[in-house]
Amino acid sequence: MMTTETGATADPVHLGDSASSIMNKVQEITGEIPQKQLTVEDLRRMREPVKRLVEAGRVVAVQEDQDGRRSARITLQDGQLFLHPLLRQPTPAHAHTLQESEVVGVLEPSCTLAFLDLGWAGSTRGRVTIRLTPDTPLARQFVLLCTGQRGHTYRNTKLLEVWDKGQPGECVGGGDYGSNDGKGGAPLLSDLQGQYRRSDRAGAVLCWLAPGDPKSAQFTITTRDLQGGKQRVNVFGDVVSGLDVVRAAVNHSNIREVTVVDCGVVLPL
Repeated sequence: MMTTETGATADPVHLGDSASSIMNKVQEITGEIPQKQLTVEDLRRMREPVKRLVEAGRVVAVQEDQDGRRSARITLQDGQLFLHPLLRQPTPAHAHTLQESEVVGVLEPSCTLAFLDLGWAGSTRGRVTIRLTPDTPLARQFVLLCTGQRGHTYRNTKLLEVWDKGQPGECVGGGDYGSNDGKGGAPLLSDLQGQYRRSDRAGAVLCWLAPGDPKSAQFTITTRDLQGGKQRVNVFGDVVSGLDVVRAAVNHSNIREVTVVDCGVVLPL
């Protein structure tokens, strides 16, 4: 039986003689989810109790290795669910934890969206969302560096150089997770050879160097269309939102003051 605010007795909540546990029945009445019972499927359904947990920062993905535990924030913004990179950081008190491998496993191979948050002059300026070409090694590597699954991440890396500024084909490079000065960015996968697209359009995301080059974890984003039939090669993604943020970064007085302040992937609901 439940009592209303006026003190009157409300209609009873009947849960029947189902196989549900007592905790499941309590959850049905109160909307609370017991710790250690949240599942990836709960995330995908995004019912109101789960939504409240995510919005409160109480849902994280975790990965255990020989050096201990790393955790990744899961956030909800504008109806989209975002997985941030794994970091060595304290897990929030009373957090619901999910295995990071299970969370990443819900990504659709045919439509993986990654994001980079760019910032300069002391503030985050905007989010760049990138649709990655399905099932290509460079795209898989990009996901690894946005989620930190292999320990390295694009988080806190600088943009490094602008080419053809103000001209057709203008583009900007970044992604040196190793030394952050353009001299690093070793590939995470042993074989990056694959069938890659060509593009002459602004928003193309590509590997400026040949796949397998010692610095081929670095990436390039084209900010102006090419002309005269020219095309970029080794394209593995396209910016679907936030290209204006990249263009604003290109026009900043010092490109190396522009930082990837955060990164990650979009989780399908």
